[in-house]
Amino acid sequence: MNAMAAPRALPYQALVDELKVRARVRLNRARREGQAGATRLRDALHAVAREAGFADWEHARHVLSGQAALGEDMGGFWHAAGTGILLHIWFSKHAEAQAALRQEGGFLLPYRRQCFMVQAPFIEALGLDPQDAAWAALDHDLVAGYGTEAWRVLSWQRLRALQTAV
Repeated sequence: MNAMAAPRALPYQALVDELKVRARVRLNRARREGQAGATRLRDALHAVAREAGFADWEHARHVLSGQAALGEDMGGFWHAAGTGILLHIWFSKHAEAQAALRQEGGFLLPYRRQCFMVQAPFIEALGLDPQDAAWAALDHDLVAGYGTEAWRVLSWQRLRALQTAV
């Protein structure tokens, strides 16, 4: 299996566990290197959560475990630095975004309490394949598809892409 490929039938907890593993690795590395103040797992959990686009560990755990509701803050997980040159159409209401997505096509992604529509180059900049079957399963709408198996598969791929970008 490709290192970037997500296992199908991905359990809800896998995304949260991945961040926990990254935090433990970070903490162990810091301890080995004798870095001051690197003795708490809690701090490492907050750091990896912020790097993934969340406010803190609890925010990441809440969103990645599928417990958030439509309209809650989804963080910046689906946005990336350096993508400002790619066209985004922003929406404050999901219903308006869905109508635009049906009319114009593309991909609908959450950002904090809003959503935005992008095209394939943006998805590629996130480190994802715009042709992945999970997108079709979601009708290209990560907001409406939140928490589904396809959403978890794409979230796993996004986490993997964030890991290689660091």
